[in-house]
Amino acid sequence: MKKFYWLFFLLQGIFFVAKAQTFKDKRVAAKAWADSVYNSLNPDQRIAQLMVLRLSAYDFKTKTPIYYDSAVAEAVKKYNVGGICPFQGNPVQLATIINHLQSLATTPLMSCIDAEWGIGMRLFDSVAPLHHQMMLGAMQDASIVYKYGQIVAEQCNRLGINVNYAPVVDINNNPNNPVINDRSFGEDKYKVALFGTKYMQGLQDAGVMACAKHFPGHGDVSVDSHFDLPVINKTMAQLDSLELYPFREVFKAGIGSVMIAHLYIPAIDSTPNRASSISLKNVTGLMRNEIGYQGLTFTDALEMQGVQKYFPGGEASVQSLIAGNDMLCLPGNVDSTIQKIKEAISNKQLSWDDIELHCKRVLLAKYQYGLQHFEPVNTVNITADLNKEVPAMKKLVAENALTLLNKTGNDFFRLKADAKNGGADIAYVGIGINTDNAFAKRMRSDYNAAVFYFDYKADPIRILSMVELIKKRYKKVVIGIHNYSRRPANNFGLPASAIELATQLQNETNCMSIVFGNPYAIKNFCAAKNIVACYEDDEYTENAAADFLQGKIDAKGKLPVTVCEAYPFGSGVMTAVKILPAVSPAIVGLDSSQLTSIDSIANNAISKGATPGCVVLVVKDGKVAYQKAFGHYNYDDPTPVTTESVYDMASVTKICATTISIMRLYEQGKIDLKKELGDYLPMVRGSNKEHLLIENILLHQAGLVAYIPFYRQAIDTVTGIPDPAYFAHQQSDSFSVRVADNLFMRNAYRDTMYNKILRSPLGPTGNYIYSDNDFIFLGKVVEALSGLPLNEYVKKEFYQPLGLSAAGFIPRDRLPLNRIAPTENEKVFRMELIRGDVHDPGAAMFGGVAGHAGLFSSAYDIAVIMQMLMNGGEINGTRYFKKSTVDLFTAYHSKISRRGLGFDKPEKDNATRPEPYPCLSASPLTFGHTGFTGTCTWADPAKKLVFVFLSNRVTPVGDNPLLGKMNVRPTIHEAIYKAMTH
Repeated sequence: MKKFYWLFFLLQGIFFVAKAQTFKDKRVAAKAWADSVYNSLNPDQRIAQLMVLRLSAYDFKTKTPIYYDSAVAEAVKKYNVGGICPFQGNPVQLATIINHLQSLATTPLMSCIDAEWGIGMRLFDSVAPLHHQMMLGAMQDASIVYKYGQIVAEQCNRLGINVNYAPVVDINNNPNNPVINDRSFGEDKYKVALFGTKYMQGLQDAGVMACAKHFPGHGDVSVDSHFDLPVINKTMAQLDSLELYPFREVFKAGIGSVMIAHLYIPAIDSTPNRASSISLKNVTGLMRNEIGYQGLTFTDALEMQGVQKYFPGGEASVQSLIAGNDMLCLPGNVDSTIQKIKEAISNKQLSWDDIELHCKRVLLAKYQYGLQHFEPVNTVNITADLNKEVPAMKKLVAENALTLLNKTGNDFFRLKADAKNGGADIAYVGIGINTDNAFAKRMRSDYNAAVFYFDYKADPIRILSMVELIKKRYKKVVIGIHNYSRRPANNFGLPASAIELATQLQNETNCMSIVFGNPYAIKNFCAAKNIVACYEDDEYTENAAADFLQGKIDAKGKLPVTVCEAYPFGSGVMTAVKILPAVSPAIVGLDSSQLTSIDSIANNAISKGATPGCVVLVVKDGKVAYQKAFGHYNYDDPTPVTTESVYDMASVTKICATTISIMRLYEQGKIDLKKELGDYLPMVRGSNKEHLLIENILLHQAGLVAYIPFYRQAIDTVTGIPDPAYFAHQQSDSFSVRVADNLFMRNAYRDTMYNKILRSPLGPTGNYIYSDNDFIFLGKVVEALSGLPLNEYVKKEFYQPLGLSAAGFIPRDRLPLNRIAPTENEKVFRMELIRGDVHDPGAAMFGGVAGHAGLFSSAYDIAVIMQMLMNGGEINGTRYFKKSTVDLFTAYHSKISRRGLGFDKPEKDNATRPEPYPCLSASPLTFGHTGFTGTCTWADPAKKLVFVFLSNRVTPVGDNPLLGKMNVRPTIHEAIYKAMTH
């Protein structure tokens, strides 16, 4: 058996060495190809490789695309230009042209497109567009943005496109921005960064290079850079804290390219009229040197007046290269541009070394995205293929973005027609339309509603009579605001008469207002008693709104921007019926005045430095009777804790992820508690861990050592700095295990960690030693038996079916960072404030997913899991476990400890202990767990009580003992029992 044990690790080592060698081989091959191609080019061709030429445009008068394929073909033949960018066209014709141009090109062309909301943004006469980024920003599920990116990538691949100029990671913090606006994910830097990263990953995972734009941030302007040079008068500190944040994050996440904006930002470069796109201080100084981004750069279109106004006739291209850019987008005349660049080289403004650097970077990108093996685009069914995924994605986004901003009464939730008169009491007023759209048709068919039109050319004199008629005849009025402009100029094209009609109806009737389009326009309707934001105006959003009125879907969205004082960023009323409804404490037999003592205990803990903040949640009889947040994320951070804040659950992972997974596998007959670890985990065979009983592992009585500090042998013991042999500050194929911001572990070191566990001493079986290693093994058992990583298994089996959105592993991939409480400011190993990465160093080194730690959650989501268990494995009509299984695992099972199977339990002598655990009044049926970071959860079936306490007591100092010394968790827990009136 020992041979098997060593063979396992030998094979694992060979696998990782082979993988690293494969990566090295790819890099060598890419460099060899780039060098070979570069050496084959003449000087003019080397310059031309840096150009992206316009392939097509659109004539809005004749409503037909214009193709420049003849001119581009000449440039391809004469200069071997680097890339093309279509802006309009028929899919078949465009694909045919791309195929032809590629056949002419000595060096494969990089085909680019500006398709932020899909190919339909450009090919709108034949391909339906997806929804804009601001609508995506209203959603709460980042995974949908990833799927969105994948769909756009599939469209690009189908059309022969290699680079998509997306995502926009500009923070739109100026409602009057004429050029970005609803192209942004919103005004919150954390959400913009998260959603931008997910969009990028969706694109690049499907083989299309993403391009972050518009560096260093185009969101706070009031001038369109297509027509002039916008000015941003912010300090460097302001830019660094806001605009630059999403770029730093997508750069760290590995985005392939970035587009540089035409902006005048004196804090970066005060040279008069020097746009950021042609600024050496911006491109090379700030982005390359300070931030450290070394990917491909594209200028924004050099034909735009933001740069052409002051640097005409090819000079913008010269200045772009001097600044440090790689690719020149739409440089204009190729002959004169090449000549200008050669003159700059002669004048020592540029050098041929500069051209070589940029040209080879372009060639390496071409190799990376497979252009060395170009395959012609098959035009058969291309239009249908480009459209096939669009409807489902638009429906999904519409249903997840719909945002209820104000709710007064229940007349519209859900809307019902009067049974006596067949809907004659409901009216629909379509403002901005003069014929039925999808929503008006639904109002007729769903409610037999009367439909009134008021388009933007309607005579204002109609308002008075229309309002009087509607007021007299109809008990419920739905107002739809349609067909207004996306752009903020002239108040989105909304005439005063339309706003006046809506205002009068809102004031004088019982109504619901639904705004279909750019959410900033809601500023005109903020006084509405009932109002819904739908973000766009198409059949998908209109049908989603109609489904919402019927109660078929819930409002899930939140405003991605501030629209008025009443509705700031993050506004949104969630209508989903919660599994655990909130009630007054008295309804479930709790004394409100007694519960106020919890406030005093929590605030005292914060004031004494036990924790910077916390969340306390109490569920009684299946209902939330108390839920409050206290304090801040950190002592020097003004961000207040909310009840939706997400915390590192530490060892609560053991029960709310690993143990419930073992319970599921036990019920399915896939695991026998009396069998040995070696029966399920091949890696332990031949070691002294092979014969450990699963039951003993669950009880922490298998003899495993308590803790192995995996990181200590991988750091400099004097300085605490990670050893570069095991850690890198840049992610790569060999160093892909993220352990912190800008710190990645060598993949193969995970095998070393498992080897350390297998080689660790083993004590006698039957002694109680609380050990993380027990649950590291159990997590691996779950993965071995389920065929899924632990995080994916618990999500599939429990978190998704339970409707939990916060609970899960690797939270920074799912949630905005400002929702996640930080943990320790590590002075050894990671050397930073940990936020969004698991606090436990071992779990971090396992990639953030381990059986003993790694779960993050809100208090509510933990409460749902515990309530389900306390109910005997059932909740909300769905059974997850047999009651007998729950009873088995949550009962006492040891003569020498208080433990259940996986679960912690009260001490058996609580009545006489000086410090009862978890508190004096907890019944023997109670089960739960605590977490090192300052968390705990307990369920008491005897009292039908669930208690959740979340804190980050390890912030900023990991060994802060005050939360324990002050008995904060037990004291609050006991206060809840004292508040029980029966």
